[in-house]
Order: sequence, then C-alpha cells, then structure tokens
Amino acid sequence: MEKVENRKEQKSLVETLSSTKAKHITGTILLSGIGIALPRIFHMLTGSSAGTTFLPMHIAVFISALVFGALSASVVAGSSIVFSYLLTGMPNLARLPYMLIELMIYAVLLNGFNKKCNVYVSLIVTIILGRIFYGGVLFVAINILGLPTYGISVIQSIQAGLPGIVLQLVCVPFIAKVMKKGIHLDG
Repeated sequence: MEKVENRKEQKSLVETLSSTKAKHITGTILLSGIGIALPRIFHMLTGSSAGTTFLPMHIAVFISALVFGALSASVVAGSSIVFSYLLTGMPNLARLPYMLIELMIYAVLLNGFNKKCNVYVSLIVTIILGRIFYGGVLFVAINILGLPTYGISVIQSIQAGLPGIVLQLVCVPFIAKVMKKGIHLDG
C-alpha cells in the first residue's frame, strides 16, 4: 500500500514539474540568473565597456520574451537589473531606471510582434521601435520631468551597441528555438 501511494506522489510530482506553468517559472528564474551572470562574464572577458557594446542583459530578456512571453521577460528584465545592481553595482544607479524601462519595452514589444511575424522580423522591429520608445522616455524624463541623464544619447547607444545587436540577431532566435524544442513548448 505504501508503494502505491509513493508512486502516486512521484507521478504527481513529475506531472507538476513537467507542467507548462512550472516550465515558465523555472525558465524565468534561469534566464534571470543568466541576465545577471552574462554581463559579468562579458565584463571580465572584454572590459568595462562590454555592457554598452554587447548588450548582454538584452539577450536574456529577448530569449524569455520569445520562449515564455511578456510577463516572464518583464520579470527577467526587472530581476536582472535590480539584482545585478545589488550584487555588482552595475548598471550604475543613474542608469538603472532607464535600463529597466528599456528592457521592459523590449519584453512587451518582442512578445507582441512574435505573435504576428517571424522571429527575425519581430526582433528587428522590436530593436528599432524599442530604441524609438526609449528615446521618447529619455526625452520626457530629461526635458519634461527634469531628471538627470546618465550621459549617453540614444544614437550613441545604438552606435556603441551594434556588435550586441548583431549578436542578438544571430544568437537569440537560435537559442529560443532550441529552448522551446528542448522543454517541449514548440507545440
């Protein structure tokens, strides 16, 4: 009798862990950790400008938006930014709210466009519109609300981030596809 109950408990645990909700939660936590670790790795390998050049936090947010949706990607954006700041001091406090808003914009846009377009078109449109919206946020924050800037314009951030944008276009769709297939979310 005890064996039967133990098997039922094991079966229930396996069913719970293999549920879509559990996969989303686990994936969100994993990508949040990657969103914290990846910038550190880039900084160690390529120097202090790695974040501006390679945009490593964007990668985890984009993958999350493609695999798990806007809510997951928003959680990854928020937790990556906040915990990265608390653990490493990066991004600096002046840049933190702007980056948080930027990554949240990307999370929502990519999830929305990915429902209507293929992944590459979705990613390109998201990157372009995300920068435009981000420029609007900076304009309002600085010129209307009088908040301090962190010293880089949208144009400068695009120029500096071109290697990261290329990296995103090459890697993110492939990684998202492999993840979806690997955790059986493809369909």
